[in-house]
Amino acid sequence: MSNSQLWKLYKKNKSKDIKNKLIMANIELVKVIAGRLYHSYSTYVEYEDLVSYGIIGLIDAIEKFDLDKNVKFETYASFRIRGSIIDQLRNLDWVPRSTRQKYKKLEEVMQKLQSKYGLDIDDELIAKTLGISTKELNELLSEVSILSIISLDEKMSDNGDLNIVSEDLESRPEFHYLKEESKQILKKTIEMLPERERAIINLYYFSELTYKEISKILGISESRVSQLHTKCIIKLRNSLQKLYT
Repeated sequence: MSNSQLWKLYKKNKSKDIKNKLIMANIELVKVIAGRLYHSYSTYVEYEDLVSYGIIGLIDAIEKFDLDKNVKFETYASFRIRGSIIDQLRNLDWVPRSTRQKYKKLEEVMQKLQSKYGLDIDDELIAKTLGISTKELNELLSEVSILSIISLDEKMSDNGDLNIVSEDLESRPEFHYLKEESKQILKKTIEMLPERERAIINLYYFSELTYKEISKILGISESRVSQLHTKCIIKLRNSLQKLYT
């Protein structure tokens, strides 16, 4: 039985048996997404755990998917699966308090520099402002990389829009306004990033490549990709901060 036939049957009677078949038909999608995240967070969690978290998102996607909307289930499910895994990672709370404090300080410093100089702030300026060497800054970026998880849970659509889905925002009356503003701010911010950082965002989130694959394309180490990714995410968060406060 094809996926489309399964969906028609599930929409008609919400059968538990059909639901299980839909889960099994899409389990590989969960494994792919879990595998990508595992490359970044293998120090903290087992691959099987990520798959389990992803299955929760897959089930949620199956239950909430609207067959009548012009959206592919795989696209919709990918956002729910990734979001579920990230939510569970955050809930584990295994990041030391000292690391969180370092990340907060780095974020604050970068926000001030970003407001003054824009997005093209180099390592030397950040390190000088923090009162540390560039080597120490790179070590710091590697240490706090786990906290740079961000829910860019939807990719560029065919018309070039960047959509964000956030259940926390959906309950707010101004959700649709915030969503549209977020799209425009993120698009502009990504376009203004330095070339290498912009490439990392596009390759990681939109082309769905791993750090290892990106490192080969850009000719830099995986650790450097991770460090630059962390910087990018902080910049994107800073750009959105005023909108969400």
